[in-house]
Amino acid sequence: MNISACIRRFKTRAPGAATLPPGLRLYVVGDVHGRLDLLTRLENEIERDLGAAPSNVLTIFVGDYVDRGGDSRGVIEKLSSDEFCTRFCALRGNHEQVLLDFLSDASVLENWRKFGALETLHSYGVDISHVARGKGYDLARSSLIQRMPERHRQFLENTRLSFSSGDYYFCHAGARPGIALEHQSDEDLLWIRDDFLAFKGGFGKVVVHGHTPNPTVDMRKNRINVDTGAYASGVLTALVLEGETRRILSTDSRTR
Repeated sequence: MNISACIRRFKTRAPGAATLPPGLRLYVVGDVHGRLDLLTRLENEIERDLGAAPSNVLTIFVGDYVDRGGDSRGVIEKLSSDEFCTRFCALRGNHEQVLLDFLSDASVLENWRKFGALETLHSYGVDISHVARGKGYDLARSSLIQRMPERHRQFLENTRLSFSSGDYYFCHAGARPGIALEHQSDEDLLWIRDDFLAFKGGFGKVVVHGHTPNPTVDMRKNRINVDTGAYASGVLTALVLEGETRRILSTDSRTR
């Protein structure tokens, strides 16, 4: 069987004329979830796309670098080493928050092991045989602390909860309706889902987020979801914002 890569590019006029400052291009990458292979492939496409780029280019990662996919360690190693083709801003996802919580409290693993911990621990060489049966949490924590490079932990701790530029606001999960963006709680920025997704009103800026997998980039008047479920779908997406335009770069590694 052959693995094919398909890059799709679309260019549109942004609804509502949301815009960025002149001379700035942003690449906004959805949830990676341990798929180093897709991240590398998407990086190659971004690099090829830089030919006509303005002088100011920034990539924004919306979080969830770890869990579910097979190489969480590799993703963190790449980003913590600053090995990317552009400057980047790394936002924190709920999965990074849970990982950080686990480094301080082994009991967190009771819940975390149900949504991605086993893949992350395994990628760091931690024995997960007991964890899979709901045991050995303290030992797993000690082993991870021993095996995780300090640079990886510093990268995770230094991730941001939000970023704003022009008419766009970037975060992992979304924002609480009725609350100013500058007053959003950490909990909502990392975890909110239904109340945010169902809201049809404005937030003051277009909220660009991940957290909730969707088959394609979901562009609404008030928000844009860039999480295309890379760990399961094989599709990792970057939304390209420049001026009033939007484009999409998407890698597809599904077998055809």
